[in-house]
Amino acid sequence: MAQNEIWYETLHAGFGQYFTVDKVLYREKTGHQDLIIFENAAFGRVMALDGVVQTTERDEFIYHEMLTHVPLLAHGNAKKVLIIGGGDGGMLREVSRHAGLEQITMVEIDAGVVEFCRQYLPNHSAGAYDDPRFRLVIDDGVNFVTQTSEKFDVIISDCTDPVGPGESLFTSEFYQGCKRCLNENGIFVAQNGVSFLQQDEAVTSHRKLGHYFSDVSFYQAAIPTYYGGIMTFAWASDNPAQRQLDTATLQARFASAGLNCRYYNPAIHTGSFALPQYLLNALSAPTGHL
Repeated sequence: MAQNEIWYETLHAGFGQYFTVDKVLYREKTGHQDLIIFENAAFGRVMALDGVVQTTERDEFIYHEMLTHVPLLAHGNAKKVLIIGGGDGGMLREVSRHAGLEQITMVEIDAGVVEFCRQYLPNHSAGAYDDPRFRLVIDDGVNFVTQTSEKFDVIISDCTDPVGPGESLFTSEFYQGCKRCLNENGIFVAQNGVSFLQQDEAVTSHRKLGHYFSDVSFYQAAIPTYYGGIMTFAWASDNPAQRQLDTATLQARFASAGLNCRYYNPAIHTGSFALPQYLLNALSAPTGHL
């Protein structure tokens, strides 16, 4: 792909979005995957895999802040965090901002992804890989959560869409494994797609998580490059009170943590659990459909 060409996303049939390619920084096209990272005037560096945008420099902070600070501040006393995936380093960057954590474990299936992103997306990790609390485990996420003897307070699944390599992180086996390695009052969260366009994914995740957790829901954020409406994040715990904290409590925890965010704030946190009626209808329908 040459400079100034147009790159088209192919996630949905019939419509999509495009980016102008100001400069290709890296391209790997094999029989298994098509990975590209390029510069775009509007969104900075863009990484796409198999025709689907994974992350951009311009708006990644929304995704990473919401998938990190919502569960950590809701928990209030987390010491050990597990990140599944997250090879671009953005989730680790946000998690490491919580000084009260004692251990941060990240399970990534491919060590090459970590090195690749440290080179081409350095602003995502912003030095977080050097945090002394951090431990990198090269393993399949499902295998790790089903085999480990460790326990965690918060598990963050920073997964791709449920196709190809990311499909296993939406299975009952993975959810059951996450439940078994969570401490009491532990919280599990995961990326779960844009519900207006990927409604079945949310319905399926809700049903499967409900087998292992007593309080299952979603929260949301609008992230421009994940077009089509709100992005939903799966939420699962056994303590409903964690999802229903008042803004004042969250404000106190936020201030104590000393965080300075670009998207997240306690009011956003509280409001993010209010879901649109079309999603509530789908989740409550007997067949899982409207």
